[in-house]
Amino acid sequence: MAADTAEATEVGRALARLRRVTGLPVAFGGLVESGRRHMRISELSGTSTQSLRALAVTAGNGLGGRAVALARPCAVTDYSASRQISHEYDVPVAAEGLRSVVAVPVVVRRRVRGVLYGALRTALPLGDRLIGATVEAARDVEQALVVRDQARELLAAARPEPAGARGPGDGAWEQVREAHAALRALAPRITDPELRDALLDACGLLAPGRPVDGVELAPRELDVLACVASGASNAVAAERLGLRPETVKGYLRSAMRRLGAHSRGEAVVAARRAGLLP
Repeated sequence: MAADTAEATEVGRALARLRRVTGLPVAFGGLVESGRRHMRISELSGTSTQSLRALAVTAGNGLGGRAVALARPCAVTDYSASRQISHEYDVPVAAEGLRSVVAVPVVVRRRVRGVLYGALRTALPLGDRLIGATVEAARDVEQALVVRDQARELLAAARPEPAGARGPGDGAWEQVREAHAALRALAPRITDPELRDALLDACGLLAPGRPVDGVELAPRELDVLACVASGASNAVAAERLGLRPETVKGYLRSAMRRLGAHSRGEAVVAARRAGLLP
């Protein structure tokens, strides 16, 4: 799945949740195209026509373009009659029969990455609850895009060095080990199975993953041990993995038992010898 397609899927999921939670009859949205001054509407939910599909909305124009330009939510009670916006897109909006509309930008690292719209087919105030719910849906997409950005950055960083370059005191290899731990911690947060598998495949590039002498660890045991190997305390590992510190201790004890180790350090060394950690 291409990155932009996967990100558009996140927009579609957020729109479906928005309609389910609020009862809004129509929701739609899309992403800002890289290197361009417009966003393209690609995801439709509850629409009765295709008039909005693939519509390119230029920054500053119409309601969505205003939201892109200002990087804040914008709403109108009667789209076609509003004096707050320009009217380049009145024809497709009227074809769908939309009147009251809210547009909320998706902002990641101070850059607008997309816009979510919620709409009524009657000229009624949307109200704080509906606008707030649309803002929350946009925040959900923002979080999903942040995770995807982090995943891509970690995948780019996870470039194993030649075997001859490895060494316990090698700073570059320590960075690879940190990337491995970060990838293991990030993978459970990914809802897209293809992206999650890609992350775990990257982990496999960094560690052979072939049990030696019958040694095997459960995925969460390996997650905890990867964090420990990067120098994280139990509390830090718990925060990274979204677990309780007591749970981390339990996984660590179990991993130590499986590896025949009597300390955290011994467990890390044993896991590396077994090819489970880089």
